[in-house]
Amino acid sequence: MLRSRMHKSLQLGLLVALLPLWCAAAEIANLSNGFSIRHERHETQGETTRLYLGGDAEDGYVDVATSEIASFEPAPGEVAATGSKLASRQADLNSIITAASASSRIDADFIASMIRAESGNNPRAVSRKGAQGLMQLMPQTASNLGVSDSFDPAENVDGGVRYLRELLLRYNGDAVKALAAYNAGPQRVEQYHGVPPYRETHAYVARVITDYNRKKLAEARAHPKSTDGANASGAKNSGGR
Repeated sequence: MLRSRMHKSLQLGLLVALLPLWCAAAEIANLSNGFSIRHERHETQGETTRLYLGGDAEDGYVDVATSEIASFEPAPGEVAATGSKLASRQADLNSIITAASASSRIDADFIASMIRAESGNNPRAVSRKGAQGLMQLMPQTASNLGVSDSFDPAENVDGGVRYLRELLLRYNGDAVKALAAYNAGPQRVEQYHGVPPYRETHAYVARVITDYNRKKLAEARAHPKSTDGANASGAKNSGGR
């Protein structure tokens, strides 16, 4: 009996010791369309593979057709280009984001952070609720925005950013409320007079703001004289006018 308890205790200790290593083992899914998605872990369920962006379901995930995944590889820490085709696709996405930023006057880095949180840069992402594409537009929202093909990166980003701008104007430039409304719907933000008490929404808002601020801090360190210390409040001001 004592030996059995000791064995179980050792097993538990080993599991606890290995858990942080498992959590840190992020990977890259290379898609057949040339894009890649950085995620913490994946689960293959027949024709669909679920990529967990933050490790847990609450942190967000995207479902990808298993047949569209060409390979998996260990992540070097950030999504990395794995060939000229992928580099070209990323350049195209950057151009799309830049164009949307210019027309909406919303910081390009803020848009990029949203896309990363929404879909992990996967233009074919489909959520369990039916949201589609880079900025995860629901079919009805896409229709209202005049988006005919949510899987077209340029159309999707243009529609998603126009919707984001509408929300920023609605909430007087408050980026947190706008993000919450984008995730949970404006009616929920108004019902709760702010971010609704949903774990998914709180995690989503925090993920976007954290990623955006990380980019701005990196810019500030790289260009201390030319950067004006922009942060999340800077994003909401530029978007709300």
